[in-house]
Amino acid sequence: MVVDDTNAQAATTATADPLLAGTSNGAEPSGQHFDVVVIGGGPGGYGAALYGASAGLNVALVEMDKIGGTCLHRGCIPAKELLETASIVRTVKHAAEFGVIVEPKTVDWSITLARKQEVINKLAGGVVMLLKNRKVTMFNGLGSLGPDKQVHIVGLDGEQADISGDAVILAPGSVPRVIPGFEPDGTIVVTSDEFFHLSQIPRRAVVIGGGAIGCEFASTLADLGSSVTILEALPKVLPGCDDDVTRVVLQSFKKKGITVRAGVAVTGHTPNPVGGTTVQFGDGESIDTDVVVVSVGRVPYSGGLLDAGTLVQVSDRGHLEVDSLCRTDEPSVWAIGDAIASPQLAHVAFAEGILAIKDILGESPTPIDYGKVPWAIYCHPEVAFAGHSEATAKAAGYEVVVSKHRFAGNSRAQILGETDGLVKIIAEQRADGTAGTVLGVHMVGPWVTEQLSGGYLAVNWQATVDEVAELIQPHPSLSELFGESMLALTGRSLHG
Repeated sequence: MVVDDTNAQAATTATADPLLAGTSNGAEPSGQHFDVVVIGGGPGGYGAALYGASAGLNVALVEMDKIGGTCLHRGCIPAKELLETASIVRTVKHAAEFGVIVEPKTVDWSITLARKQEVINKLAGGVVMLLKNRKVTMFNGLGSLGPDKQVHIVGLDGEQADISGDAVILAPGSVPRVIPGFEPDGTIVVTSDEFFHLSQIPRRAVVIGGGAIGCEFASTLADLGSSVTILEALPKVLPGCDDDVTRVVLQSFKKKGITVRAGVAVTGHTPNPVGGTTVQFGDGESIDTDVVVVSVGRVPYSGGLLDAGTLVQVSDRGHLEVDSLCRTDEPSVWAIGDAIASPQLAHVAFAEGILAIKDILGESPTPIDYGKVPWAIYCHPEVAFAGHSEATAKAAGYEVVVSKHRFAGNSRAQILGETDGLVKIIAEQRADGTAGTVLGVHMVGPWVTEQLSGGYLAVNWQATVDEVAELIQPHPSLSELFGESMLALTGRSLHG
């Protein structure tokens, strides 16, 4: 969404606003009562506020930093902006293959960072505008839940207020997990919070953690010219992905010059007098680097969230404990997003916010099936999947039939010059040996994050292979490969 500069500026300077940052009724901060009070202005929090307000509820939103949360300001959006810069670099690099001759170019990192911030400002301004237009009362401060759904707010200027609600939704978000001995300093050791403010592209980088975030950072840096090494303590990178998908990513990373070391743990690092540091890992091995990017997951942010006397329970890992409808043990209090033990994905937080509001309205919502949510990883090549992998389907006791088709034979992929990757479909095998219900769809390759919707619907609607195979895919298109893969499971195919 494109908004004017005043809205964008309002979003980026929210921390300078007084405690009552966006009230629509002119009332004094303290003593106000709302239908719903939401603590946390990230995707889950502002999503719940917008959805609740559109249903006619009087909603308050409490945010201590900037509306939009980690995803908008220090996560999803800036990461994808830098990945798009990397995509442009790849396009220029291969332009001659299309008959387009360009002079050698360099990356002006300052312009890249400025464009990243411009995109963030416009999106943040759009969210603030939506909240204001729907009459959501916004408080800029740290909110904490007390007994009887009382919310205490401490503004950044020290001003305090107490408000209350018929219902409260806790959406405090998360912070990067750190490793002892690798505390971020913003220069040599960084997490996702500091990465987007690096003053220059590092010549060498070590990425600790081979999950989705780590692979996205590694892919970006390699395309921008850095020498990159991934160190992953688990036996494989992208541990939640199907093995066939992971193999494609590893092959592509090898072509980029990314070194991947799985099954090794870091033990420390020693800063060098001339700059950079030496990372120690495994059994006495070490590597010199300019920057260490720590990408080992995130932990719930719950500091100061709960006052004495509340019944909200916190697990040993720091998650707020909820039932299948995101209800806590405190009556009329819900918790959503990264603060609970569900997939740490912005779109899952949106869904949880909607779920909580529907439950508040008494609409008997269907619980989220977390095993079937869509996953999207934006490294190059992209990864997207929903439902069971082949391994997890077999572990769950299913007899399976599998179909795999590669983008190398897809006309649109050949036109783009992006032929690495495949579509893999896992279906339940019927007693007669034919393919039945679709259990999982896994993709790796060009723009697969934009192609997953058909597979997601098939998995979540428990569609059969025969039903999906009847659907027509456009030609020539990348999504055609999904149709070909499904058609092959019927026992007949065109190009496969």
